[in-house]
Amino acid sequence: MAISSISMLTPTQGLQEPNKLTTTPYEAQQNFAATLKEAIAQVNTAQIQSDAMTNKLINGGNVDLHEVMIAAQKASITLNATMEIRNKAVEAYQEIMRMSV
Repeated sequence: MAISSISMLTPTQGLQEPNKLTTTPYEAQQNFAATLKEAIAQVNTAQIQSDAMTNKLINGGNVDLHEVMIAAQKASITLNATMEIRNKAVEAYQEIMRMSV
């Protein structure tokens, strides 16, 4: 997902298409699910790449140790961040369920 600069947006850009800003709950759910699946796929890709590089190093392949360590750290950080996000989501869900209607 690319992050664009704020300076690239014009002040009236949001006003030109007011119907684009409203989404149905179903569309919001689908967008959230797609974003979540994409993030989990990226974490999985990092884990697979780290495992492949580690196996290549173990088997004597042409790979530098520092590249293997960097890949392992990236995989570890992405997994830890994903777990923290999951924990916060579960915590938010539990807090919502405790609310009285």
